[in-house]
Amino acid sequence: MRQFRQATLLAVVLTSLLLLLVSPGETGLVDGAEEAAGASVPTLSVEESPASIAEEEIDPEPLGQAAAEEAARTVQSLWQGFYSNLPKLVVTLAILFLAWLLVRIFRPLLRRTLHRWERAHAVSALFGITVWALAAGLVLSVLAGDIRALVGSVGLFGLALSWALQTPIESFTGWLLNSFQGYYRVGDRVAVGDVFGDVYQIDFLTTTVWEIGSPGRGFVNAEQPTGRLITFPNNEVLAGTVVNLTRDFPFVWDELAVQLANESDMGHGMRVLAGVARELLGSHMVEPARRYAEILRRADLETTIAEEPQVFVAMSESWTEVVIRYLVHARERRKWKSELTMRVMEELKKPEHAGKLIAVYPRRQLQFVDPDGRTIKVGGSDR
Repeated sequence: MRQFRQATLLAVVLTSLLLLLVSPGETGLVDGAEEAAGASVPTLSVEESPASIAEEEIDPEPLGQAAAEEAARTVQSLWQGFYSNLPKLVVTLAILFLAWLLVRIFRPLLRRTLHRWERAHAVSALFGITVWALAAGLVLSVLAGDIRALVGSVGLFGLALSWALQTPIESFTGWLLNSFQGYYRVGDRVAVGDVFGDVYQIDFLTTTVWEIGSPGRGFVNAEQPTGRLITFPNNEVLAGTVVNLTRDFPFVWDELAVQLANESDMGHGMRVLAGVARELLGSHMVEPARRYAEILRRADLETTIAEEPQVFVAMSESWTEVVIRYLVHARERRKWKSELTMRVMEELKKPEHAGKLIAVYPRRQLQFVDPDGRTIKVGGSDR
């Protein structure tokens, strides 16, 4: 289907160019060709009948000479048409060269002038696109010669673009929106559809990211680079959901759940785990928490943000979960979670917590029931 669209677009463009180069305004050549063609057509007189003509012998030499003369006149008319359009071609090349020169000179100047503005690249790119669009309009107006050829060519070309280039047009629109709305920039960690990674390059039609692993995605089941580059069309900005983890605030909330047996001293467990998390992450959370509160305050949202790790309790089927909630940098989430897990495990092994903090193991329970249906003995094991 894609090849068919490309072939259709190529055919329409070639037809448009032929309409431009061989304009209906060249009426002199057309009239001359019609007169020459009319002169070469034999006519029947009243006295002659088809039967008498058929009886006469047809000499092939005059016919071959007439065909050669017709071919010569055709070549001559084509050459005259090209020669008459030669000034248009020269003006066209001059316009294209001038557009190239303007883009080559002014785009770097715009980038240097607006280098501190985050949308400087988009503005310079739009400047180049505008210059080339104006140059294309001037070229069409010069080549067309009359308004009929121009309207016909532009109409055919526009129809081909709207039908065969739907995805590129949508991708370009997505690039425009992203350039001025700032959904993501180079270096941001984003999730767009099924793609999760760090933005590496943003073009007019596509975006390329370094893939980051996560459960169910790629070869790495954690937020670390996989080494693969993924390119997706910019129309995903219009059709899908964009999740940016680092644009305005590069920190994320993370949680570590510790399972304890229901017989454990949950109050003691909460105090112990809160102390472990505070010792490891307390000093790293203060400044990010304040920044987070300031962002929420400007947006008139809730600004009660904890500046140190918090501990919560959640019931499960066979045990109790003590959940540690903390704030870390989005690119260092796995690092801090691994370090916190190691410290929690070391803390739970200390002798002072024996009998108070009981780890969760698979359990077996035996019940002895007498003939009357009464339980007479219960035995169990933690392993």
